[in-house]
Amino acid sequence: MRRFRERIGVRELVDVHTHFMPERVLRKVWAYFDGLGPLTGGIEWPITYREEERQRVARLREFGVRAFTAMLYPHKPGMARWLNGWAAEFARRTPDCLHTSTLFPEDGVHTYVQEAVEAGARVFKAHVQVGAYDPADERLDPAWGLLADAGVPVVIHCGSGPAPGKHTGPEPIARVLARHPRLRLVVAHLGMPEYEDFLDLAERYTEVRLDTTMAFTDFSERFAPFPRRALPRLAGLGDRILLGSDFPNIPYPYVHQLHALERLELGDDWLRAVCHDNAARLFGLDRDVPGRPTSRP
Repeated sequence: MRRFRERIGVRELVDVHTHFMPERVLRKVWAYFDGLGPLTGGIEWPITYREEERQRVARLREFGVRAFTAMLYPHKPGMARWLNGWAAEFARRTPDCLHTSTLFPEDGVHTYVQEAVEAGARVFKAHVQVGAYDPADERLDPAWGLLADAGVPVVIHCGSGPAPGKHTGPEPIARVLARHPRLRLVVAHLGMPEYEDFLDLAERYTEVRLDTTMAFTDFSERFAPFPRRALPRLAGLGDRILLGSDFPNIPYPYVHQLHALERLELGDDWLRAVCHDNAARLFGLDRDVPGRPTSRP
């Protein structure tokens, strides 16, 4: 990790897609992966960093991750407010974690989203696949509008990988963006496997970003390879691509995600922007981060 940072010229990383949640919830998530549940696509998925919370936080710091998130998400009504309370407390005791919140299409969603924003939430997580909901559900409209007005980013798993859900894919997200074009959506996993469709949305809407979570790794390339013809488009969006990892729920060492990005050969300027500058600018971590030109293949 240290050699990678030195090689591309950054002291620290910002990872916008890491998972911290109540321990009993996380254990259930790990059990789901262990059981090869349908949402994993039946793919064997060993958890590399199956450690206690304190150890996982220490690992990220050891890796040189300066800021990270607590991506957590409900799978049914009535969970989101409770998860948001836990996440607020986690952010208070973990100052390098960006205060993360979540939401679900249910009565009262606008109220608790507003409460979370007023309490200092800096990023939201939405999981269309696990939640099995339509992101364009009218109950979410006021919440999307609030988040757009507040400029709070939303990391959203909306692609159909590793297994499609009832409402995954670009079409539901396109409907959300048509209503809320200023919404700062960060499409998780680069929209895997509908990469090019989500690149289309990012090119159409200037506030849409994509995170690199699991993309280009040997693991993901086996079942959802990124089309090499789209690399110039990825380079062209270099100021809106953010590092994500899915730590701790990854079936390989953390550094492999970074090596997978490096071997794209899009240049050190692009890598620096992805691994640090873009997220630092989005979250106001470095008010003086200069604009850097993106490399072209």
